[in-house]
Amino acid sequence: MSVIMYGISNCDTIKKAKKWLEAQQISYSFHDFRKQGIDEDMVTTFCNQLGWESVLNKRGTTYRQLSQEQKDEINGTSVVKLLVEYPAMIKRPVLCIDGKYHIGFKPEQYAKLFSE
Repeated sequence: MSVIMYGISNCDTIKKAKKWLEAQQISYSFHDFRKQGIDEDMVTTFCNQLGWESVLNKRGTTYRQLSQEQKDEINGTSVVKLLVEYPAMIKRPVLCIDGKYHIGFKPEQYAKLFSE
């Protein structure tokens, strides 16, 4: 089983998800958007598999700091460039299990994913 977690290492939700995986002894690799980078292909894959509305984190400070005009112009085409420029606006974590993507973290969600 191949497991890759994408996110930002100082994110509290990432820390919880990592702890959960480690407690279950599930090996994974971690891709930090800030350290290892992010590109349009990666964000496009996230958006195609998960839906861009799910990928865009509207609850974070980065999104709230956008102008109303920027927010109004977000759509399926423009969102990729925006998320590459501001990777903190990607809802975290993005988890890839054998090529299938999942987003967010809740212990019960992960328990179900890894019991399938």
